Amino acid sequence: MSTSRMEAFSDGVLAILITIMVIELPTPHGTSWAALHDALPVLFAYALSFVYLGIYWSNHHHMLQATDRVSGVILWANLHLLFWLSLVPFVTAWMGENSLAAVPAAAYGIVMLAAAVAYYVLQQVIIRDQGESSLVAVAVGRDRKGKLSPYVYASAIALAFVEPWLSVALYVAMALVWLVPDRRIERTVTGRASGVPHDGAGG
Repeated sequence: MSTSRMEAFSDGVLAILITIMVIELPTPHGTSWAALHDALPVLFAYALSFVYLGIYWSNHHHMLQATDRVSGVILWANLHLLFWLSLVPFVTAWMGENSLAAVPAAAYGIVMLAAAVAYYVLQQVIIRDQGESSLVAVAVGRDRKGKLSPYVYASAIALAFVEPWLSVALYVAMALVWLVPDRRIERTVTGRASGVPHDGAGG
Protein backbone atom coordinates (compact mmCIF):
# COMPACT_ATOMS: atom_id res chain seq x y z
CA MET A 1 0.00 0.00 0.00
CA SER A 2 1.28 3.47 -0.84
CA THR A 3 1.67 6.18 1.79
CA SER A 4 -0.70 8.66 0.11
CA ARG A 5 -3.90 7.66 1.92
CA MET A 6 -2.24 7.52 5.33
CA GLU A 7 -0.66 10.92 4.77
CA ALA A 8 -3.94 12.46 3.56
CA PHE A 9 -5.81 11.05 6.56
CA SER A 10 -3.16 12.29 8.99
CA ASP A 11 -3.15 15.75 7.40
CA GLY A 12 -6.93 15.91 7.75
CA VAL A 13 -6.82 14.94 11.43
CA LEU A 14 -4.18 17.56 12.23
CA ALA A 15 -6.12 20.23 10.36
CA ILE A 16 -9.25 19.37 12.37
CA LEU A 17 -7.33 19.52 15.65
CA ILE A 18 -6.04 23.02 14.87
CA THR A 19 -9.57 24.08 13.87
CA ILE A 20 -10.96 22.76 17.17
CA MET A 21 -8.39 24.76 19.12
CA VAL A 22 -9.28 27.94 17.23
CA ILE A 23 -13.01 27.43 17.79
CA GLU A 24 -12.43 26.96 21.53
CA LEU A 25 -10.60 30.29 21.91
CA PRO A 26 -12.69 32.54 24.19
CA THR A 27 -14.04 35.86 22.99
CA PRO A 28 -12.76 38.75 25.14
CA HIS A 29 -15.42 40.59 27.13
CA GLY A 30 -14.93 44.21 26.17
CA THR A 31 -13.51 46.25 23.32
CA SER A 32 -10.22 47.45 24.80
CA TRP A 33 -6.79 45.83 24.74
CA ALA A 34 -7.15 45.31 28.48
CA ALA A 35 -9.99 42.88 27.75
CA LEU A 36 -7.40 40.50 26.29
CA HIS A 37 -5.60 40.19 29.61
CA ASP A 38 -7.73 37.35 30.96
CA ALA A 39 -7.42 35.48 27.65
CA LEU A 40 -3.61 35.65 27.51
CA PRO A 41 -2.98 32.22 29.15
CA VAL A 42 -5.40 30.60 26.69
CA LEU A 43 -3.81 32.38 23.73
CA PHE A 44 -0.35 31.34 24.91
CA ALA A 45 -1.41 27.70 25.29
CA TYR A 46 -3.01 27.81 21.84
CA ALA A 47 0.14 29.26 20.24
CA LEU A 48 2.34 26.64 21.91
CA SER A 49 0.09 23.77 20.80
CA PHE A 50 -0.22 25.19 17.29
CA VAL A 51 3.58 25.13 17.02
CA TYR A 52 3.72 21.55 18.33
CA LEU A 53 1.09 20.32 15.87
CA GLY A 54 2.92 22.13 13.09
CA ILE A 55 6.16 20.39 14.08
CA TYR A 56 4.50 16.98 14.04
CA TRP A 57 2.85 17.71 10.69
CA SER A 58 6.14 18.84 9.12
CA ASN A 59 8.26 15.95 10.42
CA HIS A 60 5.53 13.39 9.70
CA HIS A 61 5.37 14.67 6.12
CA HIS A 62 9.15 14.43 5.70
CA MET A 63 9.22 10.91 7.14
CA LEU A 64 6.50 9.67 4.80
CA GLN A 65 8.36 11.19 1.84
CA ALA A 66 11.08 8.62 2.49
CA THR A 67 8.68 5.74 3.21
CA ASP A 68 8.16 3.39 0.29
CA ARG A 69 5.08 1.51 1.47
CA VAL A 70 2.64 1.18 4.35
CA SER A 71 1.85 -2.04 6.20
CA GLY A 72 -0.95 -2.80 8.65
CA VAL A 73 1.43 -2.35 11.59
CA ILE A 74 2.50 1.05 10.29
CA LEU A 75 -1.15 2.09 9.94
CA TRP A 76 -1.84 1.20 13.58
CA ALA A 77 1.35 2.88 14.78
CA ASN A 78 0.22 6.00 12.92
CA LEU A 79 -3.23 5.82 14.54
CA HIS A 80 -1.50 5.48 17.92
CA LEU A 81 0.31 8.76 17.24
CA LEU A 82 -2.89 10.47 16.06
CA PHE A 83 -4.71 9.33 19.21
CA TRP A 84 -2.30 11.21 21.46
CA LEU A 85 -2.25 14.24 19.17
CA SER A 86 -6.06 14.27 19.23
CA LEU A 87 -5.85 15.01 22.97
CA VAL A 88 -3.83 18.18 22.40
CA PRO A 89 -6.91 20.49 22.13
CA PHE A 90 -8.26 19.05 25.40
CA VAL A 91 -5.10 19.58 27.47
CA THR A 92 -4.45 22.92 25.75
CA ALA A 93 -7.83 24.26 26.83
CA TRP A 94 -7.47 22.82 30.35
CA MET A 95 -4.02 24.32 30.86
CA GLY A 96 -4.91 27.69 29.33
CA GLU A 97 -8.23 28.16 31.12
CA ASN A 98 -6.67 27.41 34.51
CA SER A 99 -3.77 29.85 34.23
CA LEU A 100 -1.15 27.11 33.81
CA ALA A 101 -2.00 25.36 37.10
CA ALA A 102 0.03 22.34 38.22
CA VAL A 103 -2.18 19.39 37.27
CA PRO A 104 -3.25 20.76 33.85
CA ALA A 105 0.39 21.63 33.09
CA ALA A 106 1.43 18.09 34.03
CA ALA A 107 -1.39 16.63 31.92
CA TYR A 108 -0.13 18.67 28.96
CA GLY A 109 3.30 17.15 29.46
CA ILE A 110 1.89 13.63 29.67
CA VAL A 111 0.24 14.07 26.27
CA MET A 112 3.43 15.55 24.81
CA LEU A 113 5.47 12.68 26.25
CA ALA A 114 3.06 10.06 24.90
CA ALA A 115 3.01 11.72 21.46
CA ALA A 116 6.82 11.82 21.36
CA VAL A 117 7.01 8.12 22.25
CA ALA A 118 4.30 7.31 19.68
CA TYR A 119 6.21 9.18 16.96
CA TYR A 120 9.39 7.28 17.86
CA VAL A 121 7.46 3.99 17.73
CA LEU A 122 6.07 4.87 14.29
CA GLN A 123 9.56 5.73 13.08
CA GLN A 124 10.97 2.45 14.37
CA VAL A 125 8.10 0.41 12.89
CA ILE A 126 8.79 1.96 9.49
CA ILE A 127 12.51 1.21 9.79
CA ARG A 128 11.83 -2.38 10.86
CA ASP A 129 9.45 -2.85 7.93
CA GLN A 130 11.75 -1.33 5.32
CA GLY A 131 15.19 -2.24 6.61
CA GLU A 132 18.21 -0.61 8.20
CA SER A 133 19.34 0.57 4.76
CA SER A 134 16.05 2.35 4.04
CA LEU A 135 15.91 6.11 3.51
CA VAL A 136 14.20 6.64 6.87
CA ALA A 137 16.82 4.62 8.76
CA VAL A 138 19.72 6.39 7.03
CA ALA A 139 18.18 9.84 7.54
CA VAL A 140 17.27 9.34 11.21
CA GLY A 141 20.76 8.23 12.21
CA ARG A 142 21.31 8.48 15.98
CA ASP A 143 18.25 10.75 16.38
CA ARG A 144 19.56 12.69 19.36
CA LYS A 145 16.61 15.10 19.54
CA GLY A 146 14.09 12.28 19.35
CA LYS A 147 15.75 10.39 22.20
CA LEU A 148 16.20 13.52 24.33
CA SER A 149 12.59 14.73 24.08
CA PRO A 150 10.93 12.12 26.36
CA TYR A 151 13.38 12.88 29.18
CA VAL A 152 12.66 16.60 28.92
CA TYR A 153 8.90 16.03 28.94
CA ALA A 154 9.19 13.69 31.94
CA SER A 155 11.19 16.36 33.79
CA ALA A 156 8.57 18.97 32.87
CA ILE A 157 5.78 16.78 34.25
CA ALA A 158 7.59 16.52 37.60
CA LEU A 159 8.38 20.25 37.64
CA ALA A 160 4.71 21.09 37.14
CA PHE A 161 4.11 20.18 40.79
CA VAL A 162 6.99 22.38 41.93
CA GLU A 163 6.54 25.43 39.70
CA PRO A 164 4.22 25.18 36.66
CA TRP A 165 6.02 27.99 34.85
CA LEU A 166 9.26 25.98 34.87
CA SER A 167 7.33 23.11 33.34
CA VAL A 168 5.90 25.35 30.63
CA ALA A 169 9.36 26.80 30.01
CA LEU A 170 10.61 23.30 29.17
CA TYR A 171 7.68 22.79 26.77
CA VAL A 172 8.61 26.04 25.04
CA ALA A 173 12.28 25.04 24.94
CA MET A 174 11.48 21.71 23.28
CA ALA A 175 9.22 23.45 20.77
CA LEU A 176 12.10 25.77 19.88
CA VAL A 177 14.45 22.79 19.50
CA TRP A 178 12.06 21.16 17.04
CA LEU A 179 10.78 24.36 15.41
CA VAL A 180 13.17 24.18 12.47
CA PRO A 181 11.86 21.39 10.20
CA ASP A 182 13.96 18.24 10.32
CA ARG A 183 16.07 18.39 7.15
CA ARG A 184 17.80 15.02 7.57
CA ILE A 185 15.32 13.12 5.41
CA GLU A 186 15.26 15.87 2.78
CA ARG A 187 19.04 15.79 2.57
CA THR A 188 19.07 12.01 2.38
CA VAL A 189 16.41 11.84 -0.34
CA THR A 190 18.11 14.58 -2.36
CA GLY A 191 21.55 13.05 -1.81
CA ARG A 192 20.48 9.60 -2.92
CA ALA A 193 18.75 11.03 -5.99
CA SER A 194 21.96 12.85 -6.96
CA GLY A 195 24.22 9.95 -6.02
CA VAL A 196 25.75 11.75 -3.02
CA PRO A 197 25.60 9.54 0.11
CA HIS A 198 24.48 10.83 3.49
CA ASP A 199 25.44 8.91 6.63
CA GLY A 200 22.56 10.13 8.80
CA ALA A 201 24.88 10.75 11.72
CA GLY A 202 23.33 14.08 12.67
CA GLY A 203 20.16 14.86 14.59
